Amino acid sequence: MRTLGGVLARTAGQCRLEGDANAEITDVTNDSRSVRSGAMYCCVRGERHDGHDFAADAVRRGAGSLLVDHVLPSCGVPQVVVGDTRRAMGQVAAAFHDHPCESLKVIGVTGTNGKTTTAHMLGAILNHSGERTTVLGTLSGIRTTPESPELQRTLAQERDGGTTAVVMEVSSHALALQRVAGMRFRSTVFTNLGHDHLDFHRTQDAYFAAKQSLFSKEYTAIGVINGDDPFGRVIAEHCDIEVALFGMADAGNTTVDAAGSEFSWRGARIHCVIGGDFNVLNALAAATTAAELGISPNVIAAGLGAMSQIPGRFERVVHGGNFSVFVDYAHTPEALGKVIATARALVDGSPTSGPRRPRVIVVFGCGGDRDPSKRQEMGRVACTADLVVVTSDNPRHESPEAIIGAIIAGVPDSERGRVVSEVDRRRAISVACESAGPGDVVIIAGRGHEATQSIAGEEIPFLDAHVVRSVLGVSE
Repeated sequence: MRTLGGVLARTAGQCRLEGDANAEITDVTNDSRSVRSGAMYCCVRGERHDGHDFAADAVRRGAGSLLVDHVLPSCGVPQVVVGDTRRAMGQVAAAFHDHPCESLKVIGVTGTNGKTTTAHMLGAILNHSGERTTVLGTLSGIRTTPESPELQRTLAQERDGGTTAVVMEVSSHALALQRVAGMRFRSTVFTNLGHDHLDFHRTQDAYFAAKQSLFSKEYTAIGVINGDDPFGRVIAEHCDIEVALFGMADAGNTTVDAAGSEFSWRGARIHCVIGGDFNVLNALAAATTAAELGISPNVIAAGLGAMSQIPGRFERVVHGGNFSVFVDYAHTPEALGKVIATARALVDGSPTSGPRRPRVIVVFGCGGDRDPSKRQEMGRVACTADLVVVTSDNPRHESPEAIIGAIIAGVPDSERGRVVSEVDRRRAISVACESAGPGDVVIIAGRGHEATQSIAGEEIPFLDAHVVRSVLGVSE
């Protein structure tokens, strides 16, 4: 049995207990609807709701204690009073679950682009080295990084089930909202910083500050940081932990084609099934992190060589045509530019017959109810392709036509001739594939692995790779 006093004794931070220290705790949650008998209900203040307003309901549902930032006299259960309930919630959840990070090798990966790919690459390496590894992030749940009670519960389940290592994506939202409070990582990884999530963070400085906060003694002793990224260099210069830098100069004799990439690193020859220079950099992030964990270059190379494609991450859709199609999650200006540049390198390396030059064709849109400030920049960047089909992404509750208009507003007048607008995403994919000729590369960008499209409050089944296969008549 876990008691309130016993859990608080293992919790870092200042708190004041009002009530019986021997009260039992059976769970920690900030969702009053999921409270079960004996649970601690955490009263977290959000943008729209204050958890303190739901405390009485939580007690009626069986909550045996409350985490609050001020005493609620009418609730009649023990209360732990703290200055910041969101931060304390993570610390209490970690203590309640016996600090899973103490038994697991947990590695956190953050950055605007490349988190998912880097995490899965590192997971493949760790598995190959003998660690029983789980990867948590964009492909494993609704949120990239779940709220701290769910996160600590998941880590405890992994530990109890025999997992020895966890690689997890750490989003900027998670850092700003203290979802990883109470965590202790073996290493943290920084991939890059671009233009994203300003609907939440408001400014680029605030967005960067959230990412930067992961690289401190509070969370880890070592940071593996992209030295090619200017924000990475700032983190490396100002953090109070040991730093291991990586960059493209670490890779030698690099070759990239539609089937993947190959390069030399620390005496080993590494082959990845995922193409693109930007994915070479992600592989270097994973390899450098693994090396810091004591894994040899040959084992690292074998682990990367054994991995399969990652859904929606420069995922090649194999078909019988004479052009290539890739599905990628690129949904920021920087990511879209890198994917198009990779496609350009592929077409430039394609054999040509006759006067026709192979082209890069890109299909993309922007999400509704999300950072609108990047839309025009996305339009401008997209014009580095030869044909641009602007379409719907997840319009959510916005007009898809208005989103498309905002994107096209960023296209220079001189480039408008290469831009096609098609609101229906399936038809947009058809337009791109029907336009493709010998040696062309078609990029379907923005949604990647997402299996539904959010339109006017409805979730409609729509997986880009599946739609591409359907359009091209390829069986699943």
